[in-house]
Amino acid sequence: MTTLAHKKKFTFPTAYTVLVAVTLIVWAAAFAIPPGQYELDADGRPIQGTYQPFDVTLGIWERLEHLVMSPINGLYGLHNADSGLVSPTTSGELYGSAGIFFYVLAVGAYITVVMKTGALERGISRLSHRLRHRSLSLIVVIMAVFALAGTVEGFAEETLGFYVIIVPLILGLGYDRMTAVGVIIAGAGIGVLSSTVNPFATGIASSIAGVSVGDGILLRAVMWLVLVSVVIAYVLRYATRVKRDPERSLSGYLDGDRDFDAANSPMPEPPTARQRVILWLVAATFAFMIYSIVPWASVIEGPQADSYAWQLDWYFPQLSALFLIMACVTGAIAGLGEKGTTDGIITGFGDFIGAGLIIILARGVTTIMTNTYVTDTVLHSLENVVSGTDGGVFAMAVFAVNIPISFLVPSSSGAATLVMPIMAPLADFAGVERSLAVTAWQAASGWVNLITPTSAVVMGGLALAKVRYDRYLRFVLPLMGILFLAVCAFLAAAAWIA
Repeated sequence: MTTLAHKKKFTFPTAYTVLVAVTLIVWAAAFAIPPGQYELDADGRPIQGTYQPFDVTLGIWERLEHLVMSPINGLYGLHNADSGLVSPTTSGELYGSAGIFFYVLAVGAYITVVMKTGALERGISRLSHRLRHRSLSLIVVIMAVFALAGTVEGFAEETLGFYVIIVPLILGLGYDRMTAVGVIIAGAGIGVLSSTVNPFATGIASSIAGVSVGDGILLRAVMWLVLVSVVIAYVLRYATRVKRDPERSLSGYLDGDRDFDAANSPMPEPPTARQRVILWLVAATFAFMIYSIVPWASVIEGPQADSYAWQLDWYFPQLSALFLIMACVTGAIAGLGEKGTTDGIITGFGDFIGAGLIIILARGVTTIMTNTYVTDTVLHSLENVVSGTDGGVFAMAVFAVNIPISFLVPSSSGAATLVMPIMAPLADFAGVERSLAVTAWQAASGWVNLITPTSAVVMGGLALAKVRYDRYLRFVLPLMGILFLAVCAFLAAAAWIA
């Protein structure tokens, strides 16, 4: 006989189910939101005051196609500039996340081959042991480096490649998987939130607003120093609490998570000569990755500067090729042979396919918004909210109204192109500097991307760390509240002081 005691305990759905639910909600909401469009200038930017309802009738079968095809469009859909639609059968620029998807698989292949050599496990074990009495300092250093990369060049999707290194390192130091998630997502994310010269956020938004990327940099630098300190302190507080009492872990522990305790274990055996070479190659590969993606000329001279001769300007396709090549090189150095190397690559693809699928589903949500022509309608309704307000109130309003936009358009460059042509003139009407509107917008984008389920950085990272989304929400929501109030205080003070 069934009793209450035998009923299954409710478990929060997986990230896949969460994203499917978000997809259905956005799809249903598009029935009620009237389609509309702004007129575009020669650069494809919306022109303020030109919004008009868009006379288009979408049948139920067409809408069902948008829903069913959203994962396909999220992978390799193309955006047609003339029709504004995203489809795998049209012509135009790649809108889907195929580049990020394959990048994650390539990283998985490389790390799996490295793991087969035993070099990474032995290296992380020895590093954990050496730093067992200075583990909090290590967390501070890693987060500061990620935050610096975030503020300089928008380090976000690139963090997906670091989970396979940082998660076991943090576990070996006696912390949990949530600590590792906080180190990576919050560390890099707070840098992006308080971007100083990030060309993908500050650079594009400043250029569209007609101001120099250096305008407002003092405010953003102070924000970076304060907010990075706040976030590091928040993660350290959680990490210290969990290490003292593992039962307070929000992520829990998986089998094997606590097998290696650096504090109470003897120093592991040193790596062999081959393993040392492989470890140096791992460090060099990730360092070269960071060097190759930084737009050095834009960071140093501004967004309009031409690339330096030594600047690579790589993106995800080139990074994928880098990791696949290094997987083959590692297999050769370790003596794995052709079969051992290919088996490692295939296994890595399989282990990381889950994170890749989450990235596809997240991108698919935005394709529904695009194909139903409702993004401009949402933008227009928010434009009316910020018109005719006091300077300080305006700055906070720009921050607030850009939160839902950034949820719908997680790409910082895409969101900047959408909203800055509207927000920049509105700043003139409110009597505040356009650079403040840029800062408010990018803070909203960075704030949302710490938590939004439509972000590959969040959902893909959680999948790699094997942390449930609901538990991550419990960890990050108090921090979100702190950051919201802090950003509003910075923006209001800057508007009233100016």
